[in-house]
Amino acid sequence: MTQLTRAQSGDLERLLPLVVAFHTEMRIEQDDSTRREALLPLLDGSPYGAVFLAGPARAPVGYCIVTYGWSTEFGGQDGFIDEIFVRPPVRGRGLGRDILNGVIGLLTDQGVRALHLEVDKTDDTARALYERLHFRARDRYMLMSRKL
Repeated sequence: MTQLTRAQSGDLERLLPLVVAFHTEMRIEQDDSTRREALLPLLDGSPYGAVFLAGPARAPVGYCIVTYGWSTEFGGQDGFIDEIFVRPPVRGRGLGRDILNGVIGLLTDQGVRALHLEVDKTDDTARALYERLHFRARDRYMLMSRKL
């Protein structure tokens, strides 16, 4: 099982290269200042989300960011996997599965009732992983966004 640690402000410099790598891979355009501003509240204990580092604390190999909301439909607090990333050289070893299972366990213990994520429709590998972990597409719904 992969070690998961809730990241704190002192972990920012270890986290940033992972986030930059994920954003580069996913073609997410964001400047370093905005990226830091988005991460720091989560690292400082914001009730709106958490960052989990995967692997050795001094040299993490991945991370998962979960944000929190509330769902009447699901009966209480829910979570949204905002980002999950594993360094390419160590992919295919079950780390993504371990990270998700660990996060699911932690969130279940906290009373979170549902966990959501989005996946690229063309990413068959990621979709298969999520389906093995019992995430299901909601046939009648699609995620829509408006940037403010």
